[in-house]
Amino acid sequence: MRQSFGETRSAFHRRHALISPDSHERVTLPAWPGCGLKHLITPALGADFSLFLVQADADATIAAPESGVERFVLRQDGAVSISIDGHDLQTLDHEGYAFFPCDCEHQISLSDGARILVLERRYQPLANAALPEPIVNKISTHEPVPMKGDTRLMLQKLLPSGDGYDLEINIMDFAPGASLPYVETHFMEHGLVLLNGGGIYRLEDNWYPVDANDAIWMGPYCPQWFGAIGHGHARYLIYKNWNRDPLCR
Repeated sequence: MRQSFGETRSAFHRRHALISPDSHERVTLPAWPGCGLKHLITPALGADFSLFLVQADADATIAAPESGVERFVLRQDGAVSISIDGHDLQTLDHEGYAFFPCDCEHQISLSDGARILVLERRYQPLANAALPEPIVNKISTHEPVPMKGDTRLMLQKLLPSGDGYDLEINIMDFAPGASLPYVETHFMEHGLVLLNGGGIYRLEDNWYPVDANDAIWMGPYCPQWFGAIGHGHARYLIYKNWNRDPLCR
């Protein structure tokens, strides 16, 4: 009702953006036939990656992105399966995910109504480091570990830490009342999607109430902090560029 008066929780600033579901815009693209896309974060914001939601409007088969682009996919709903280098299809179950390094030939098969979250970015190679291997897994296989010893704040790392990897994708789970231990300010950027729960996010000098399905972009040196509020856990997926010297761009 209040949206009719032009209100939204979405906000954009020089080093951060909050994109709430009330302002999503659905588009179609040739590379995603039979699907609708909602772009949450793109280079138009200043980011070095794209983060977007995909929903199949009919059974659809999606090819690999252009050369040099790596891709991460998280299943959200419906039947989702993948094929790597022409091998048999593998099904992504509840909170199943796949990581495809750049130039990895693959296909994503979506049933009508299936939904996925996708992150794509240009790979930053490192001399003498082999390309990462493709990964098919699910979030639940990773044992949560306390962040900095705080058992109210649990971390699951979804990708390995070898030199070939230039990104991190993690799940962070906050018990009610838990928060990040300090305000982070660093050269890496983040892309975040709140999976469930809610809380308060500080971005630069702004404080935002956030809820499930909100997306956040945090640019380099954006002061950032989160505290969970409510009766349930707050849980989000978060990306950052990682494992590369900031001079090597």
